[in-house]
Amino acid sequence: MTHVDRSRAVRLVIWAAVVAMLSLGLAACAAPPIPEMPEIKPVEATNDPLVWAEAYPVQYRHWLATGDVRPEGESKYKRGFDGGLAYDKLSEWPFMPLLFKGWGFGIDYNEPRGHVFMVRDQSEADPSRVGAGGACLTCKSPSADRLYREQGEAFMSMPYTESLDLLPEGERELGVSCIDCHDNETLEVRSERWTVKQALSDIGLADPNAQQQRIIACGQCHVTYSVMKDEGKSVDVNFPWQGGSWGNISIETIIENLETDPARIEWTQEVTGFKLGFIRHPDMEFFTDGSVHYKAGLGCPDCHMPYVVDQGTKTADHNIMSPLKRDMDACLKCHPESPAEMKAQVLAIQNRAASMLMNTGYAVAGNAKLFELLNASIDPASPEYAADYQQAAAYYRQAFYRVVYMGAENSIGFHNPSEGGRILRDAMQYSGRADALLRQIAARADIAVPVEIDLELGKYLTNRGVKPLGYVAWQTFEDPFPTSKNLWGANIDSLKSVETAEPHTMSLWETPTE
Repeated sequence: MTHVDRSRAVRLVIWAAVVAMLSLGLAACAAPPIPEMPEIKPVEATNDPLVWAEAYPVQYRHWLATGDVRPEGESKYKRGFDGGLAYDKLSEWPFMPLLFKGWGFGIDYNEPRGHVFMVRDQSEADPSRVGAGGACLTCKSPSADRLYREQGEAFMSMPYTESLDLLPEGERELGVSCIDCHDNETLEVRSERWTVKQALSDIGLADPNAQQQRIIACGQCHVTYSVMKDEGKSVDVNFPWQGGSWGNISIETIIENLETDPARIEWTQEVTGFKLGFIRHPDMEFFTDGSVHYKAGLGCPDCHMPYVVDQGTKTADHNIMSPLKRDMDACLKCHPESPAEMKAQVLAIQNRAASMLMNTGYAVAGNAKLFELLNASIDPASPEYAADYQQAAAYYRQAFYRVVYMGAENSIGFHNPSEGGRILRDAMQYSGRADALLRQIAARADIAVPVEIDLELGKYLTNRGVKPLGYVAWQTFEDPFPTSKNLWGANIDSLKSVETAEPHTMSLWETPTE
């Protein structure tokens, strides 16, 4: 063999070895099998999730996981069921029990936990929280729509325990079920409650597109609503959307409906004596009112139900929770930052919103205590005071509803930071105007008013309801900025002397069986 032949042979051997190594490497790095989308299998039109589980076992297992204890320390402000504990919103935000004194939300108001607990948590709450009767089951039970169609106002107004007895035995601790959001034949996302149909008609949305429907499915419950009254009896549940439109159901629209429709007046605020409506968890309204993520085409499931691969099946994760509690995996599908960087951005937004909510909440509570003082000292209807008093009350109501709105939405401002800032800024402006007028009235009546009103926070935080519930001091949020200490230092310091209570441990979920 010549030298040339030997060189050619060596090169061939080398190339063969390289090819072999590359082949082995490529085989080792071969892409995993492409996950399969779940096969659509028609199921019986039933509320029972166990029947659906036969066709969709992965999704059912995820849904059951909403009953799991949540990890501690992942979310600073939304801690529902973290470590298996109840988190008392009235202890977290100590101005709330003062403002809500007069009905159930001023007695028992916990951070929510997973979907499987919806009915159980309602049943275990202080009786004042279910005083509206059967209307309380509207969002909580998949049988509510049927019962409303069959019994109408009678179902709405009957005592809560009687309405609970109308549920099939297997549903008396069942929260939201598969059929609430999915067509049993096609699995398409849908929303069948009468409340949703009426609300969409009110804003002229006859044919929602795919993005809208994915939001509306969550918005069956994650919206604000009024328990409509007729001579004190509950007669219906209705969303205060009249005059709004899709993507523009503003705080102004909601307040206008609460203030102009007497059927929406649900309670009397004890401190002021004012008859008021209320705002519950306006998550859909807040998110769709021009937020960055909404305008980018996202819906609730994109962040709270991201796609996962489970046992070779690609599915939306039905173990619904905040991205903060799942290492920001949903966010990382679009954003290039690390989980730590994403969490820091969320926390920066929430810290600012929380600080604004605290300070505005204390200011509005100060307004309420000024009304209480004047009501005990003067006749507000007398010609000398009436005009200013009525104007102060109008400003106060505007501020109050905005504080309730931002305290009830579940993202601490993150779902729509600019709108949240606007709402709390306006609340502070209205509160400031009310304060100025009330102080003018007090001066004319020769009533001394200190710069910092004594809110008597301990009076409202302790001995709440039939249990009774108390002040869980370690759950109180501290202002991440010095503003609260500077403006409300004496009241915040007074919390140190309030009798404290331990949080109650919440019941765990037991997996249902045949």
